This record gives sequence, structure tokens and C-alpha cells, in this order.
Amino acid sequence: MSKLRQLRLGAFIQATGHHVSAWRHPDAQIDAGLNFAHYKHIAQTAERGLFDAVFLADSPGVWGGAPESQSRNGKIVHFEPVTLFSALSAVTERIGFIATASTTYEDPYTLARKFASLDYLSNGRAGWNVVTTGNENAAANFGLAHHPEHSQRYERAEEFVEVVKGLWDSWEDDAFIRDRESGIYFEPEKLHILNHQGKHFSVKGPLNVGRPPQGYPVIVQAGASEAGRDLAARTAEVIFTANQTLEDAQAFYADVKGRLAQYGRSPDDLKIMPGAFPIIGRTEAEAQEKYEFLQSLIHDEVAWGILRQYYKGVNLTQYSLDDPAPELPNDTNNNKSRLKLVADLATRGNLTLRQLYLALATARGHRTIIGTPEGIADQLEEWFNNGAADGFNIMPPILPTGLEDFVNLVIPVLQKRGLFRTEYEGKTLRENLGLRRPDNQLAIARSQKQLVAV
Repeated sequence: MSKLRQLRLGAFIQATGHHVSAWRHPDAQIDAGLNFAHYKHIAQTAERGLFDAVFLADSPGVWGGAPESQSRNGKIVHFEPVTLFSALSAVTERIGFIATASTTYEDPYTLARKFASLDYLSNGRAGWNVVTTGNENAAANFGLAHHPEHSQRYERAEEFVEVVKGLWDSWEDDAFIRDRESGIYFEPEKLHILNHQGKHFSVKGPLNVGRPPQGYPVIVQAGASEAGRDLAARTAEVIFTANQTLEDAQAFYADVKGRLAQYGRSPDDLKIMPGAFPIIGRTEAEAQEKYEFLQSLIHDEVAWGILRQYYKGVNLTQYSLDDPAPELPNDTNNNKSRLKLVADLATRGNLTLRQLYLALATARGHRTIIGTPEGIADQLEEWFNNGAADGFNIMPPILPTGLEDFVNLVIPVLQKRGLFRTEYEGKTLRENLGLRRPDNQLAIARSQKQLVAV
């Protein structure tokens, strides 16, 4: 008898929580971004809830904006993810750690080394969220006059990922025999020199870390533009995506899964996990009251700051918050898929600027779900059972209580319905996500050459 399909869950954490003004909420850990005890509690809570992984978004630069709105940002400083997860791996046992790192502003060798190290430190629980970076302010931190163009960033990203995989394949899994009697530490034929020469990178190798316990840390991707979808179909094993409606989520799911075959991959090789921002009450009225209180914490200047992120080049001083939302720009060098999602949201609902910023203040275009534990579970189940998701990236509005509520109230409902595990299936992130361990491509190439020679 085959095992029933079960959903996957990531705990997407942002310091004080995902709501733009979460830090002002009395339940929030106000110094969360630089508070290790806070993150330790969050990771252990997510593990208690049997989540697959904790996920941290990141950018190699401070997000900009007018000084007045920027000064009201409670999430502006925070730990670098790989450093934080290395520490958290020592106080957890099964939960995975997915860290964001940029292919535009990092180096393949250094990145490969960091993530291989995290995979060893965590005993096979590391994941890499591949981003090209939408934050234009990052460029000046790396000596660049301008943020590279969107198409250039994705072209570089494709080569970057292949180089990193090649470096992770520097050593075969059983290369290190460590034989004291013979004095041989590793078998030299099981060391592979990459010798990559490409348009963007020249990397010899080998990596000075052994092949990661998972073969490769799990590769995650979040882009939903045309270039992002193609990169994901070629390389990603998990996609974190933003969708507002069941129909949009189904279309995205079918499109990306449909691209896998051309790269020799099957639908099971890729898990699609839309973001979900749950506001949970023991009654519908309590959930709605929580939502309205959170929204009341948004200062007007923060509201305008949210809108300016998407209305680049548009003079918003001619509008009031109660005016109909004007047409958004049709192009950006930042996050193209998110701009389209916001434009569709404004158009579909004929929103005013106030309604638009309130919609974005919660989850920045991800799906907001308000209700009882049973109601939240109903909505997750609907998408999961109707070709829209393999799981969800849960975005707690405030931390730590938002995650505690999900673990204590929603997880038991999902488990009772047979939709979610009651214990971890394996010890590594790959095992728990149901992903295969990748073969060493450089070892395969060596074997093929030996067969040809014979």
C-alpha cells in the first residue's frame, strides 16, 4: 500500500515577524534580529512542530527608502544566515536550515565552502536559497556603480550554480580512507579537479571540504519570472513562491512542473511551496481582531514607504492614500515577478492606495489567511489537494507567538487529517522532503572516460 502524500512545511522567519510593523506589537521580541536566544526558541519550536526547515531570506545590503520610513523598520539589522544556522544546528537535531545567498554578490568557491561546512555541522540539514538579489543598494557595497541587469544576473546565476555543484563533487563520498597503517589519507583517483572556464567564472578547485553529507545541500529558488522559472526547472529542488489565488497557484505549479522533463527530471524532484501568512484565532472574530490590531500599527510614512518600493519613478505626492491605486510601472530591474503580482492584486480588486499597502503590509504579496485553526487547515488543504502546492512556507505575522500558535493549534488539525507527519521520516533535510541524493557528476564522468579507454 503506497503512503499517502503529505504536505511539506517551511518556517519562514523574519526577526520580529513578517508584518511590516510586527516589532511594535507587544508580543514581539523587539530586539529579535540580533538575539540568538530568540532564534534558538524559534528553531526549537519549529522542530517541535515537525517542520521540514527554517528559512531565512537575506540581502547583502540594507534596504533603502526615505530616512523617515527607513527609521521605522524593525527588521533592518539581523544575523547573516549561514553563521546563525551553524549555531542553531548545535541546539536542534532534525529540522533543516535553508539560508539565502546571492549569486550576484558572492563567490562560487566561498559559497560552496560555507554551505558544505553547514551541511557537515548540521549532519545533512543544509539548504541554499539561490537568489540573484533584487536590492539595488547592494551594488555599492561591492564596488559596483550599478546593480546588474535582471537578464545578466540570471545568466550569471546559471553558471554560478553549476560551478558550486562541481565544487561539491570535488571528492567522492568514500575518498577519505584515513588508513593509519598504510599512511594513505585519501585515494587520489577519487579527487576531482573542476577546472571550470566559463563566461563569468574561472575556478580550478578542488573544494577543501569533503563532499557534503547530502551530496548537495538542498537547492531552493524563489524567482517566478520567466528566467526564474527556467532556472528553477533546471536546478531547484524546492521553490518558494508567492500566489494570491488558487487559479494563479495552479497555473504556476503546472507550468514549472511541466518544464522538468526537458531537463531529465520528474515532478517529484521539485517541491513547490507557496508562502502563507496565517493569522490564527480560536474564533473567526478573534482572528479578525488580531489582523485589525496589527494593521493599526502601521505609521503613514511606513505605508508610503511600502508603496514607493513598487512605484519606482512615479511621483506619489500627487495622491492621497484614499485615491485609487494608479497603474504600476510595467518593468523593473528588481523583482519582476513580485511587481506583476502586486499589479494584478491592485487591478483585480480595484484597490485604493490604502487598500494596496494594507494588503502588502502583511506578507508582501504572499497569501494572507485569517481564521480558526480548522479554517486555516481548510485553506491549506484546498491548495494542496488541487494541484497548487506540495506544501507551504509559513510566514508568522509576529514572532515568537505567531509560530507557537501555528504549531500548537494548526499542526494538530493537519495531523488529524493525515496531511502532515507525526514524526520525522529521516535525519537529513533531503530525506524529510522526500528528495533523492544526487550522484557525483565528476565521478560519473571519470567512470565514463575509463570505459571509453577500455
